[in-house]
Amino acid sequence: MSGVNPFEAGVTHTILERERMNPELTTVAEVLQRAGYSTGIFGKWHLGEQAEYQPDNRGFDEVFVHGAGGIGQSFPGAQGDAPGTSYFGPTILHNGQLVKTTGFCTDVFVQQALSWMRDQKDKPFFAYIPTNAPHSPFIAPDQYKEMYRDKAGTGKRGMHLPAFFGMITNIDDNVGLIMEKLDEWGLADDTIFIYSTDNGSALGSAIWNAGMTGGKGSLNEGGSRVPLFVRWPGVAEAGRDAGHLARHIDIFPTLADIAGAEISGMELEGRSLAPVIKGAAIEWPDRQLFFHSGRWSKAGVDGRWGKGDTNPDSFRLKKYAVRTQKWRLVGPDKLYDIVNDPAEESNVYEQHPAVVKELQSAYESFWDRARPMMVNEDAPLDVPKPLVELYKKQMAGSGIPEWPVPEL
Repeated sequence: MSGVNPFEAGVTHTILERERMNPELTTVAEVLQRAGYSTGIFGKWHLGEQAEYQPDNRGFDEVFVHGAGGIGQSFPGAQGDAPGTSYFGPTILHNGQLVKTTGFCTDVFVQQALSWMRDQKDKPFFAYIPTNAPHSPFIAPDQYKEMYRDKAGTGKRGMHLPAFFGMITNIDDNVGLIMEKLDEWGLADDTIFIYSTDNGSALGSAIWNAGMTGGKGSLNEGGSRVPLFVRWPGVAEAGRDAGHLARHIDIFPTLADIAGAEISGMELEGRSLAPVIKGAAIEWPDRQLFFHSGRWSKAGVDGRWGKGDTNPDSFRLKKYAVRTQKWRLVGPDKLYDIVNDPAEESNVYEQHPAVVKELQSAYESFWDRARPMMVNEDAPLDVPKPLVELYKKQMAGSGIPEWPVPEL
């Protein structure tokens, strides 16, 4: 959304008000709005619950989202989904009003997005579809779970895998539906379709992890390396591996570049991938990408989020990583040659002290730059939960209206 690293956007956690994106930042949706695009979000927001943080105040014309970081979640502070919501028939915030939907959450989001895209098809649009799945709790329609019932192993992990894999297969089917409809509506050649994920696998990495080490929450490659597929018929060559080191922060300048949107003067850390997508022969200088797990404790919170050190500076030299095209530094004493050792099996820290020194120094400069931007650290938690309050208000009035399944 911001084109900068999470810490530089004020985001150091996924809860406790530390998930809020600094309202002073300009989002990619706002930039595209100014360039004449209609903008819509369908699914997960997770960048602040209060009104000033919500997508309708961050550049989105059409808002169709669940609350909190996952459907049904609630945490200390403002983050809390509508009471009684679930993966099936979730209660959704649609342009300021809660509505009751029908169907499995991913299907609901994609159907609504497609309905909106069809209505925008004669003008430029930006549709952002961040699905709740395959986030825990692991729930999927029966027909998808049954596909993996006898293939997922046993034990606590195995109990959840049929639903986890079923959720992913359901996403696959919905991605296929989006492409099918773009073709049917004659929009495919004029639409850039980008598919990516937000972190390493939360559950499936023990089954298959593309040869990487680590999963969700890990500072190793498997915690942050994710797919980035781009479909642009007639422009992006199908099946081509660009081979350049890229990150989510690149999506903002990429879309702005392609849309002809004005971003001069904005201090974006990302690079435009437009020439890479188009297959142009360009220079792609090496870069240093920074990672930190964040999630330190919060004072005044009961339970596991209130235990331990609450000072961000205590974590300056803990739980961080630096990535270049060739190297991954994990903490101060682990260095891996990702090109020749993508599984991170051989720590070559002692063999390359100059590389370690360079990456360590770069990381510390990053921390010094990001630390003043961690604007949510002292945010109070004794605040209302906006979606809960809205739910109570609507229930005291005319109630939560049923939302019809769009006809596609």
